[in-house]
Amino acid sequence: MVRVTVVMPVYNGEQYLHESVASVLAQTFTDFELLIVNDGSTDATEAIARSFAEQDPRVRVHSFTENRRWVSLNEALMSAELASEYVARMDSDDICDERRLELQGEWLDS
Repeated sequence: MVRVTVVMPVYNGEQYLHESVASVLAQTFTDFELLIVNDGSTDATEAIARSFAEQDPRVRVHSFTENRRWVSLNEALMSAELASEYVARMDSDDICDERRLELQGEWLDS
């Protein structure tokens, strides 16, 4: 069981996805998994997400065939078999500080 699941919903996010995922994988806190929720993208999002999953066992991809916005995210969370203490949300066009999970975990534990 990992301590944190980072959930990243994405729709047609090929422009920023690589940098966003890389910022999550570069965390100083390492007891996490990254769940990328591909919400029916029609660009290269799926291929980019799968390439990360092939390279890093902490990355999982949950894909939908059509864009359904929050419905897809909620379904992914319910079916993802999350076995973590915490869930963190991350947008696919954001970059997180390398200490984000470490600092948030410390605050939540205090």
